[in-house]
Amino acid sequence: MANPLYDTLFGRHAGKSTVFLHLPDGATLTHDAFLRLAARIAHVLTDLGLKPGDRLAAQIEKSPEALAVYAACVQAGVVFLPLNTGYMGEEIRYFVENSGAKLLLCDATKAEALSPLAKDCGALIETLNGDGTGTLMEAAKSKPDSFGTVPRTADDLAAFLYTSGTTGRSKGAMLTQSNLLSNAQTLADYWHFTADDVLLHALPIFHTHGLFVATNTLLIAGGSMIFLPKFDLDQMIARLPQATTMMGVPTFYTRLLDDPRFDRDLTRHMRLFISGSAPLLAETHVQFEGRTGHRILERYGMTETNMNTSNPYDGERRAGTVGFPLPGVELKITDPATGATLPQGEIGQIEVRGPNVFKGYWQMPEKTAEELRADGFFITGDLGQVDSDGYVSIVGRNKDLIISGGYNIYPKEIELLLDDQPGVLESAVIGVPHPDFGETVVGILVPSPGAQPDLEAISAQMKASLARFKHPRKLVILPELPRNTMGKVQKKALRDQFGDLFTTA
Repeated sequence: MANPLYDTLFGRHAGKSTVFLHLPDGATLTHDAFLRLAARIAHVLTDLGLKPGDRLAAQIEKSPEALAVYAACVQAGVVFLPLNTGYMGEEIRYFVENSGAKLLLCDATKAEALSPLAKDCGALIETLNGDGTGTLMEAAKSKPDSFGTVPRTADDLAAFLYTSGTTGRSKGAMLTQSNLLSNAQTLADYWHFTADDVLLHALPIFHTHGLFVATNTLLIAGGSMIFLPKFDLDQMIARLPQATTMMGVPTFYTRLLDDPRFDRDLTRHMRLFISGSAPLLAETHVQFEGRTGHRILERYGMTETNMNTSNPYDGERRAGTVGFPLPGVELKITDPATGATLPQGEIGQIEVRGPNVFKGYWQMPEKTAEELRADGFFITGDLGQVDSDGYVSIVGRNKDLIISGGYNIYPKEIELLLDDQPGVLESAVIGVPHPDFGETVVGILVPSPGAQPDLEAISAQMKASLARFKHPRKLVILPELPRNTMGKVQKKALRDQFGDLFTTA
């Protein structure tokens, strides 16, 4: 193939009058119309001087045009770099500067503030708004609606995704055409996607979940998407009867469960609900199945690898686990200190190898060498275990491991106990500095609606259930846990907030 990613995901739909996007106002966009839109944008990019391998940084609202920018980049051989719409000026400066982006695409409301920054970084600036207007689309109006696809190889870079940078500078994960293509093909097969599928899509498209997992999988299957700008409860409930599948983060599912309209009748046409980006509470699994008769399929992936594991399509979808390694993906549990493979059932760091694993971190050879072994195994930074049936469970991040008085403490074990206590909706366990033990355990509790957890009773239960070195030294109640846009609990923010509990006496 001249351009494997474009030809397989996009080019094969040329001339098709089948619907690709169902839009909030009831309008639709066919596969062919979408490709013609992307082709006009590809002409604008090349006219601006972008060449194969150049980077385009995009901090834009979700829209059909924003998605077409991704397709245009693939067709023109430009490396696509989507940025979280919540990032501020200096954060954007780092990404544009570090990536060497030749073009920064932003909302018109931010153009004045970002223009000096782009100029400093040697980048051009164009605008694209959530309603499809802006200088980019103005220029695209007069362009031809066909574009000569730029030849690329499977090993050429297709995208950069920057990690969240919770432990230092954000790292640009370099994703190749084959990284994205192999994962899309595997997921479409494993989750049984076909051209008949209609995916309810309310995820952001600056993140691997909404962009590469959802969109690429639907493109390769030839299905369509109900393309919502963001999660809106009324819109979700109104559009569910037209969908066959949905991908979401746990928050989507808990919000749906909070609404009495969300029931078995509303979901009777659905084939599959998939959740990821953050762990689902076991309680959510149980409630969801009780309400709808559907069992949510939970999977596990990350910026650097896309998807690694999944609960089975046919077979037991086991709550609290992320299922089995996907076909073609190898997974092992290793000792963080030595890298030696651990016996089944033991907790250690998760390492994965497969065609989905990224090429390395942009301009960070030392960091790449630290995390990507010479034999191709990537050290994920996640701690996990594999049970006797082969199901993988995530017990936390390596950086969240608490070492108190020389003992290793895994927060997940304590969180599961805390979540089971009366009046507790969910919890987060962190380690904070302690003058005697180095670190000690603090439990953060979010009450169930209308409840007031009994902290003394919970402490007594912890003492009865856990070894002494694991006991939370303090329990704190918060109205909610801090989360990022994908629903992940931000433990670093909690450690910052409560880090001086035992050191400022």
